[in-house]
Amino acid sequence: MTKARSARKRFGQHFLEPAWVPKVIAAVDARPDDTFIEIGPGRGALTRPLAERVRRVIAYEIDRDLAADLRRAAIANVEVIEGDFLHANPPTPDSRFASPVRVAGNLPYNVASPIMFQLLDWSRRGVPLADATLMLQREVADRLLAEPGSHEYGVLTVLVRHRAAVERLLSLPPGAFRPAPKVRSAVVRLRFHPPDPAVQDEAAFERIVKQAFSQRRKMLSNVLPVDLRRRAETLSVAEYATLADQLRFNA
Repeated sequence: MTKARSARKRFGQHFLEPAWVPKVIAAVDARPDDTFIEIGPGRGALTRPLAERVRRVIAYEIDRDLAADLRRAAIANVEVIEGDFLHANPPTPDSRFASPVRVAGNLPYNVASPIMFQLLDWSRRGVPLADATLMLQREVADRLLAEPGSHEYGVLTVLVRHRAAVERLLSLPPGAFRPAPKVRSAVVRLRFHPPDPAVQDEAAFERIVKQAFSQRRKMLSNVLPVDLRRRAETLSVAEYATLADQLRFNA
C-alpha cells in the first residue's frame, strides 16, 4: 500500500484505529466459508483480517484513491468495486453467492440510514443476506433498538425491525477513529429474516410507516385515513403491518 491517505470530509471518513480492529473482527465472528460484502473498506483495516478468515470479500469503496490503493494491495480473495454503494445494483446470483452473504462496514454517519435501507431493499429483491455487522453513530444504534413509545422510535426502527433482528455488540469511543468524531459510536448486527409479520404489499407498508411519522406529534387519524387516536411512535411493527393491510383492503 502507498502512504496512508488523509480522511476526506466529503465522504464522512473516520478510519478505525488499529487497536480496535481485533475487537471489531471478533464481533463480526467471520467463518472460513463466508462471503462478505464490505461497505467502505477505507484503508483496509477490516478488509485484510476479514480476507484472512473468509472465502471472499467484495469491497465497495467510493473514494477512488483508496479503491486504487486496495487494488494495488492485490489481496487474493478481495474484489474491489469502486463507486457509491447507494448506487450499486444488487449482485447477480452466481457462484459467489451460492450461500448466504454477510455484510460488514464502517458506515459514514451521514448515509448510515440510506445504506441500511439499501440492504433491506436488496434483501427484499432476493439477495441472500444473512446479517450485517455495522459501525454506526450511537444515536442511530439507539434508534434501531428503540421500543414503541420512546423518543428514538421511528421510521428506521420499524422498517429495519420488520426485516431484521438487531443487537448491539460494542460501544466505541471517539478515540477509536481517526479523525476522532464528535460522537460515540456502536457496532450493531442486523440478522435478516423474512418480513415479520408478513404484509400484503411491502411498498404500501413502507409508505404508510413514513407517512405516519411525517407528523409524529399528531394523532394518526389526522395523518392517515384511519380512526385511530394514537401517535405514530406508539404502534409496534406488528400493528403497522396490520394497519397497512387494512388500508390496502379498504382502498
